[in-house]
Amino acid sequence: MTSKKLETATFGAGCFWGVEETFRTLKGVKGTAVGFMGGHTEIPSYKDVCNKDTGHAEVVHITFKPSEISYEMLLNVFWENHDPTQYHRQGPDGGSQYRSVIFYHNPKQKKIAEQSKKFWSNSGKFEKPIVTEIIKAGEFYKAEDYHQKYLMKRGESSCHA
Repeated sequence: MTSKKLETATFGAGCFWGVEETFRTLKGVKGTAVGFMGGHTEIPSYKDVCNKDTGHAEVVHITFKPSEISYEMLLNVFWENHDPTQYHRQGPDGGSQYRSVIFYHNPKQKKIAEQSKKFWSNSGKFEKPIVTEIIKAGEFYKAEDYHQKYLMKRGESSCHA
């Protein structure tokens, strides 16, 4: 019997525009939204987060159908599409809002994320240690509408050409 249940995954891997575009078109991903998680300010704006005093990470909030794409497969896409060895930055973007982070939504996701981090740490793919945080998901604050599907609306596929 095929499950119709949807699950949620939340990842921070740099500028959320590019991260969203990476996940948005995967088979089994039913929806994406960009926003903020992991900080201490309620209802932060993009400007607030860019001022680097809210503690939030830029994240993509993914709704997926596990019978079509597993959480493990989403994690593999996460690891393969950013540099998890960079502390509080990705490429030219610096600051804690660009940190590498997995926000887990249940104990099963936590366990899978920890196993995945261990696998990738031992894979030999990265020359430096992985600094990705694995943190229990908190409140997701959706970013302003103009940030949603930002690259798709502009016909672009990445943030930094």
